[in-house]
Amino acid sequence: MKKIILSAVAVLVACGMATQAKNKVKAAGLNFDPTAGEERVMTMPDGSQVRYTAWERLYFVTNVEDSAYQFLNVYAPEGATQQSPILLRTYVGGYMASAAGQPQAGDASGRALKEGMVVVIPGSRGRSSTVIATKTNKKAGIKKGQTIYTGRAPAALLDLKAAIRYLRHFDSEMPGNAEKIVTDGTSAGGAMSALMGATGNHPAYEPLLQAMGAASERDDVLASVCYCPITDLDHADMAYEWLYNSTHSRQQADERVLAVSNDLKAQFPDYLASLKLHAPDGTLLSADNYLDYVKSELIRAAQIAKNAGADIPDSLGFKFSEDTGFSAPPINGGMRRSPAGRAPLGGQRAGMPMRSGGTIKKAGEYIVDLDMDKYLNYVVSTQPLKTAPAFDTKGVAEQPASGENEEFGDSNGSSVNFTEYGAMKASAYLGEDVKRNVWLMNPMNFIEDKSASVAPHWYIRHGARDRDTAFPVPINLALKLLNTGHDVNFLLAWNRPHSGDYALDELFQWIKDVTR
Repeated sequence: MKKIILSAVAVLVACGMATQAKNKVKAAGLNFDPTAGEERVMTMPDGSQVRYTAWERLYFVTNVEDSAYQFLNVYAPEGATQQSPILLRTYVGGYMASAAGQPQAGDASGRALKEGMVVVIPGSRGRSSTVIATKTNKKAGIKKGQTIYTGRAPAALLDLKAAIRYLRHFDSEMPGNAEKIVTDGTSAGGAMSALMGATGNHPAYEPLLQAMGAASERDDVLASVCYCPITDLDHADMAYEWLYNSTHSRQQADERVLAVSNDLKAQFPDYLASLKLHAPDGTLLSADNYLDYVKSELIRAAQIAKNAGADIPDSLGFKFSEDTGFSAPPINGGMRRSPAGRAPLGGQRAGMPMRSGGTIKKAGEYIVDLDMDKYLNYVVSTQPLKTAPAFDTKGVAEQPASGENEEFGDSNGSSVNFTEYGAMKASAYLGEDVKRNVWLMNPMNFIEDKSASVAPHWYIRHGARDRDTAFPVPINLALKLLNTGHDVNFLLAWNRPHSGDYALDELFQWIKDVTR
């Protein structure tokens, strides 16, 4: 691995430093001027106003390859001190480039300012970011006028890690405590948040960060907020087909697509076994009992919503209690074959306690079972399934490349297969450089790695009808973290589609608890 990484650095240096580009700027060093802030006011949705100071366009590397993205903005609310926690909000979506933006009153960035947190919004390169070469470099294979893709994997993660290092570098000069950084992102941004949380200080990234001119500082964080993370990309296709293969939509698909779905479904049990995941009570999870665990998490989410007043129709596959009483049915809070009272992931028992206002709950108040076939077909009815494969599509059953195929392409703008199965079906070569980048972009690879400083606190949400990736992807992430001793607050949020920054009251109470 070390040899591969060092060779990659040499290519990056040759391409980035030997070629001048349209968006490239020169920087003698990293800079922060505490006196250069601009006073501003934000009006919140409730009509209240938040006064804050803004420092913008702060470059976080000295070898700036793309000046459109490689900087961050800092916003400190009135009254913030050097002990205030920091929310680092990334707006990465679809693994695309993300420019450093300003806080928004309606999402977590604006709410964080109101709560007294310092808000940092970094830019980052992505699969769409490009510069134009202004001279020919034969050694690097670059021609004058050529479009160079600067943000293919793992560039976005490197930019975000460099931003964290910048905050530590100037920790004593700017408001906010760099030991209390909470990352937040949605979708591919949720994956980036998970990666920032899982890969802190790992030496595999060090030569790449040095080549960029990142500060020589730590890049671990205190906590990660991950909404619907599109992650574990090298196993996401098999998880998707394992979950959705039996739905009417998939079974009625073109026979070539169904054949691919069947192939990928068959691969998931071995991957699941390799993870050695345990339910919170210690039960080893396998393909034999994993669907029951997914079911228990969906029941828990629906029960929480029902307790809060939501209408949960039985047409979705739920079965409700017929009798009144003082003890919850065994299924609540655990797997179907588990003893009564088992605590689910996240520590909240669905349907407990059974008393409300001093009275016995009515019949029908508790969800006792779920028909998973019916429920999964409901999810598919709200939004069509992705094709099979869902992510590594290029050349598989004559399908075009996906955004993820682009993410793992090269600086020439190529799209490549990034899984063994995808490469085999497309008769493509899976290069060692691609394998390396896939490894660097999967947080699951680092959670048990003693060389990584993994964030101690995690808040993970995935919508209970979000089909952009399969439920096992966020569940596996949460369980792996829980099994290795990390604090995890996880929920398949009831009736949520692919979205983020919701239930902000709950989120910011959690942030207050972990940053005290």
